[in-house]
Amino acid sequence: MKLIAYTLPIAVVLSVACSSGSSTTAAGENEAGIAESTVPQAEAPLSVQMAKSDMQRNPEGWTIDFNEKPKWEYTHGLMMTALDKVYDKTGDKQYLNYIKNFADFMISDDGSIKTYKKTDYNIDRVNPGKFLIELYKETGEEKYKLAIEELRDQMRNHPRTSEGGFWHKKVYPNQMWLDGLYMGSPFLAQYAAEFNEPALFDDVANQIILMDKHGWNEEKGLYHHGWDESRQQRWADPETGLSPNFWGRAMGWYAMSLVDVLDYFPKDHPKRSEILRVTQKMADAITQYQDPESGLWWQVLDQGGREGNYLESSASSMFVYFLAKAAKMGYIDKKYMQDAKEGYQGILDRFIKVNEAGQVTITDAVSVSGLGGNPYRDGSYEYYIGEPKRDNDPKAVGPFIMASLQMEDVNGNAAQNN
Repeated sequence: MKLIAYTLPIAVVLSVACSSGSSTTAAGENEAGIAESTVPQAEAPLSVQMAKSDMQRNPEGWTIDFNEKPKWEYTHGLMMTALDKVYDKTGDKQYLNYIKNFADFMISDDGSIKTYKKTDYNIDRVNPGKFLIELYKETGEEKYKLAIEELRDQMRNHPRTSEGGFWHKKVYPNQMWLDGLYMGSPFLAQYAAEFNEPALFDDVANQIILMDKHGWNEEKGLYHHGWDESRQQRWADPETGLSPNFWGRAMGWYAMSLVDVLDYFPKDHPKRSEILRVTQKMADAITQYQDPESGLWWQVLDQGGREGNYLESSASSMFVYFLAKAAKMGYIDKKYMQDAKEGYQGILDRFIKVNEAGQVTITDAVSVSGLGGNPYRDGSYEYYIGEPKRDNDPKAVGPFIMASLQMEDVNGNAAQNN
């Protein structure tokens, strides 16, 4: 086993240290217009460095994901959730203020949400409900509760498969995607716990169980990206309805959904054991395909080293988050923490860079991958490797922040500005 250093390369550490300034920071705003921290500063852990860097890159939260116009999207929910976790660790209100500024820009006093249309039945759109619940608990502002209820109401009428699985979107009929488990299930579990709707836990568990039932490939020991109950899609196998390949980030979404649902799932619920069973299955799948040299994971998981395939940062960050959190919480054996450590070191070695201004960047994240649509995405190997890569894609930034928080806790270096 290689030595796990949990540090950036020396040159990067020096770059961060040289840009960190004095040990205290006066209240005010930086050049990007972000409120400066009023908490005394030391060299911050990477979770904090990345969070601050991304806020500097996106002074207005709606610009996350390279948006030129406001949009209520799962990527904003992912980033606000990650920043909320940094706020929980540090107590630094600059993160809360950033989250609130975004929410206030997007949500009107009557709870209506800019660009959100409930009848689109797009499961991606409910993911931001998680950070809204935390913001409502923090502030008590009624408009946040009204917005939360709008998102909850979408899922009451969301179209389903014959067994009750949520369609990914109305425009993708009869289809369950791994991505959709993260978009819907943790929000619904959190809602059930916070607003006393215990019957909802059965539905949450059912989504996880159905995806496991229909998406698993026993021979490969991996989950397919999507499943079409109708077998009508060109990407769907005519016998199984499954898409042809195993996309890293899709499994990353599903993995994160498991450990995040378990944060809220009652310990005495009869279906909790099923979620733990899938969590163990996921841990074995992930570690089976971990690249032994780098500790990372490939864009197409089972075809490492094939021409065009590459080690990908968003899936790698998601898998580290899942493994570290699941091992720490006792959902899986503690031995998996070593796999998380090796994966995290691989991320630092290969994907993390710091510029002269001290901003942290994460590289090599696939911009987007999906199935069907127009132009049509056929789920082929060539399709997955052909989508462009981006630096500082929120689907890598958010999971990297959350993975860093987990690893910092493991190392007794919780994110604190002191």
